[in-house]
Amino acid sequence: MSEPTAAETFADWTYHPALLARPVPRYTSYPTAAEFVEESFEARQRAALERLSGPVSIYLHIPYCEEICWYCGCNTGAANKRHRLTAYLEALHREIALVAEMLDPSVRIEHIAFGGGSPNAVPPTEFVRLIDALVLAFRFVRPALSVELDPRTLTRDWLTAIRGIGVTRVSLGVQTLNPAVQAAIGRVQPIEMIERAVEGLRAAKVGSINFDLMYGLPHQTDDVLAETLAQTAAMAPERIALFGYAHVPHMIPRQRRIDASDLPDQRGRFRMAAMGARQLMDAGYQAVGFDHFALPDDSLAVAAREGKLRRNFQGFTSDPASVLIGLGASAISELPGVMVQNEKNPGRYRMLIGADQLSGRKGLETTAEDARRAGVIEALLCKGAAWIEPDLLNAARARLEPFAAAGLITTERGWLRLERSAAPYARAIASVFDAYRTEERSFSSAI
Repeated sequence: MSEPTAAETFADWTYHPALLARPVPRYTSYPTAAEFVEESFEARQRAALERLSGPVSIYLHIPYCEEICWYCGCNTGAANKRHRLTAYLEALHREIALVAEMLDPSVRIEHIAFGGGSPNAVPPTEFVRLIDALVLAFRFVRPALSVELDPRTLTRDWLTAIRGIGVTRVSLGVQTLNPAVQAAIGRVQPIEMIERAVEGLRAAKVGSINFDLMYGLPHQTDDVLAETLAQTAAMAPERIALFGYAHVPHMIPRQRRIDASDLPDQRGRFRMAAMGARQLMDAGYQAVGFDHFALPDDSLAVAAREGKLRRNFQGFTSDPASVLIGLGASAISELPGVMVQNEKNPGRYRMLIGADQLSGRKGLETTAEDARRAGVIEALLCKGAAWIEPDLLNAARARLEPFAAAGLITTERGWLRLERSAAPYARAIASVFDAYRTEERSFSSAI
């Protein structure tokens, strides 16, 4: 099916195919991980950690799942060999101790996030041991604790651990509630399973539950997506992330099991995103950024209203810390003057940590110019407006003009503002200020 050239309006958004033609990064950082170079960053990683002070957040990566979903682009493998998982956890404990030894006493941890993979591929007793290790190693200031969970392996013992530890936020990988679409992406989890998970998490006193949902999936029609969103709203998670599926089988071999002919085209994806956003807002959710939605009392919605919304490697967040320490294979640290990614391969990661070495093997030293552009990009994505220094704005005018002609942006006295209908174009607009986007890279569709 050929793409139309004329603009079409769906819900509150107008479809301008030419403005969405160029794939762009998701901008969970700037510079993005695509700019990282492969070399040892251990010395720079160590020096940056030793210079830290003040509030810091921690991210821990668990690169294992009980079952591997076909759509997934995360760094994860099957947790079917317990000795590998046990060895990985031993290395993670050692890395916690190594990093903690380097930190100044003034460093305080305010947020801890576990992602993957699926953290609940780990036995709950081992998860509790990890929390104990963090508590003993670091200094905390009433930290928020968030965990990504797979509903298919959310056991009663895990719920007991969640309550005992005091997990404050949980993100459930739901993606879709339609059985046919679930079968087409290799993630079968009946709605009753999701409902039980939500009920169990509420009983465990988790204050904020997020559903990760997707549009643009195989066999997913407008009506199928609308039904999933209605069923989701009935369960009332505090947050919903509605992502577009990125089909890149040349980069993610497991996606070859998904038939590309069953996927909607760009126009269909745009329509789903637009109608999905309107449906969620009609259900009482506040739009946050370009793909998140939250109930008005949730901290994410509050942060958006108060102009305190931020963006980091976990996406949109209310976490105010500008420093992130990544622990585990492939985890990324955002430190003053340098971004560092740990060794991706769990086996090599274990070997490096076992030799008492930090495992940063990719990264980038950041400059004052990077920081200036990062501030503009984050402000556009999180606040919908940014004041831009004259040299940057003047250099960008020609590339901004198509967005201005479409009524998506306005500029006045150095301020660039995104109109309400600009959400699906936010990343494309932000990319205008990306100094590294001078050549084509393999990024996700802008919608």
